Amino acid sequence: MIGFIGLGVMGEPICRNLAAKSGEKVLAYDVDPAPLERLKENGVERAASVREIAERCNFIFLSLPGVQEVKTVCVGPGSLMLYMIAGSYIIDLSTVTVALTRDLQSRFSARGVYFADAPVARTREAAKKGTLSIMVGGTEQVYKRIRPLLGHIGTDITHCGGPGAGQATKLINNMVLFQNVVALAEAMTLARRAGLSATRVFEDLMLGSADSFALRHHGLNAMLGDDYPERAYSVEYALKDVQYLLEFAKQARAELKGAKLAMEALERAAAAGNGTKYFPVLVKTL
Repeated sequence: MIGFIGLGVMGEPICRNLAAKSGEKVLAYDVDPAPLERLKENGVERAASVREIAERCNFIFLSLPGVQEVKTVCVGPGSLMLYMIAGSYIIDLSTVTVALTRDLQSRFSARGVYFADAPVARTREAAKKGTLSIMVGGTEQVYKRIRPLLGHIGTDITHCGGPGAGQATKLINNMVLFQNVVALAEAMTLARRAGLSATRVFEDLMLGSADSFALRHHGLNAMLGDDYPERAYSVEYALKDVQYLLEFAKQARAELKGAKLAMEALERAAAAGNGTKYFPVLVKTL
């Protein structure tokens, strides 16, 4: 049986795909009953606790907001660490710190439980379609064992290296994305102040060397459409991830000035009351 903990913006559609495609029974848990109620239609069974999932499931997926939630579920009271059976697998789809991932991998390994970091990239729409990019950290043996399950939720699945490598790669991915979005916000600002059509400028950028995933999704859809919904990758989440990135960079003795500038842009957006909105909203306070 597959267990799933965390049914938020990304977790709910990912869990739905696992239930629909894996051929396995899925047992899910979340503190919010609403997604559990919706997932009933897909045959997902509701768990009463994290402990129940630990005791009944051989493969457990986590899709949680950040470090504190992953810590609570993995090593807190009533946690997976206390009740999981040796030989089981944890697949953490969350974005957390590299240090926490490596610590958890070591602690679960000592109990005979396999742990893989497998953070996901792309949009909620990709989560719905099962076309996520997944960056996996763990041993080759663990990667080969969980790869078929990941194929139900993603189309681009990469084994990045040992424990923590998936998280490190995801944080670097986000660093590049954040700086790309800041550049797009500056481009839009300059275009409009110069009396140009931002739409036409963005369309022209797609034809040249400035083309990017960020331009086609965050730029065209969010910025030009002035659409910054609440249930999306928010300014607060982006700030969390860039903080994790800078912690990792400090450990690696890397100075990331561009990432710090992106963090400042996100902090301005949060200070303006846009913390819960889709993060390209930073264009409004650039």
